[in-house]
Amino acid sequence: MQARFVKAFLMGNKNDVMDARAIWMAVQQPGKAIAVKTEEQQSVLVLHRSRRQLVKFRTAQINALHGTLLEFGETLHKGRAALDKELPIALERLKMRLPPYLITVLEEQYNRLGELDSQINIHIKSKDL
Repeated sequence: MQARFVKAFLMGNKNDVMDARAIWMAVQQPGKAIAVKTEEQQSVLVLHRSRRQLVKFRTAQINALHGTLLEFGETLHKGRAALDKELPIALERLKMRLPPYLITVLEEQYNRLGELDSQINIHIKSKDL
């Protein structure tokens, strides 16, 4: 139970006994009825939650790429469009200085962005809102 609901039942000074009494009184009150969601409503919520998680993953991947490139002195502008435009150029410059396996890892991270984009687009197309 949230403290803001219990606060209304607190009488006198705050101590453990009074807190326990206020909680007991608050629990005795009739609760607010919440409508049960249909399976269709729950399905839409799961779809939204899944899409939001994919967008978070994509943002984290972009930020990780920006951070890694910054460690090696390559700065890119903010945003996905700038990343798409500037990353290949930055990788070409880094190929001369960095080991090939690191370039491969960076390219794989960038390719994962495309996979995340396609998964997000599938979520967008599949919802009937």
